[in-house]
Amino acid sequence: MFGLGTFTTGAEPFPGLVVHGQVLDLRPALGAATTTGTLLQSWDTTLVRLRELAAADGPRIPLAQLRPLPPVQPPGQILCAGANYFRHLQQIVVSTLRNSGDPRPDDELRAEAAEQTRRRSEAGRPFLFAGLVSALSGARDDIVLWGPGVEHDWELELAVVIGRPAHRVSAADAMEHVAGYTISNDVSTRDVMRGPGPMTDFVTSKNRPTFFPTGPYLVPREFVPDPRALRITLSVNGEVMQDESVDDIIYGVEEIVSHASHLTRLSPGDLILTGSPAGNAGHHGNRWLRPGDLVEAEITGLGSQRNRCVAAPA
Repeated sequence: MFGLGTFTTGAEPFPGLVVHGQVLDLRPALGAATTTGTLLQSWDTTLVRLRELAAADGPRIPLAQLRPLPPVQPPGQILCAGANYFRHLQQIVVSTLRNSGDPRPDDELRAEAAEQTRRRSEAGRPFLFAGLVSALSGARDDIVLWGPGVEHDWELELAVVIGRPAHRVSAADAMEHVAGYTISNDVSTRDVMRGPGPMTDFVTSKNRPTFFPTGPYLVPREFVPDPRALRITLSVNGEVMQDESVDDIIYGVEEIVSHASHLTRLSPGDLILTGSPAGNAGHHGNRWLRPGDLVEAEITGLGSQRNRCVAAPA
């Protein structure tokens, strides 16, 4: 098993092959101009070469000594699935109604949440929105808690990296266009999302710089035979907030990739976030992120993230 990412020691970023916690700089073997983005352009050929390099000897650097950047450089499009886990959607509906002052008892709020979840699962298609490349950050970078808004929340997600062009592909064929998987945390400012007016501001609430910690690397699809078997875990200052199986997902990877390919042309290097499971801040008594908080996250076999929250500069 191996991963592919982009790393730096503080100098020029380089594409690296991750094997057992050690990173091989791929430029000597594959060329000085090599990036993870160029490798994804010829993914089938790349995989053959990466398997050879993973089995060979060579100078390697401990992953712990490197700063991981978002794995795909240069990055492609970002698409995000929202409200795509059964228990998460129910919790979000209940907390949103309660925070808005809805006077109904908990059992009525939960009944409405169950009905909204049922309608969502019967809609027949995922809900997708676009992300901004400028919001990406690395797996160990600080998360800057930008205003406006103070109700900063976490949303750890399984992310899909596209490895072949895809346009109007079926769900049955969608996995053939997936290069692999990585981790992304879709940091969201809830009070901005609930702002005045009928529209939701996803730029201010979800796409500020550092709001998409992603990585530390991508793991090829061949090493993840069943993404539904993965477990998503996130803690804040050591307290577990999210701990859920991907199996609770409403629309799976195949359906999301297929639907995305019917909305736009997907290209190698594009990133698709598949939604966040239960356990957001509203479910934990509105325990929003604050400067100084340490967010630690992992998904089975895909590595881990460790991000410190900091106040926005004056």
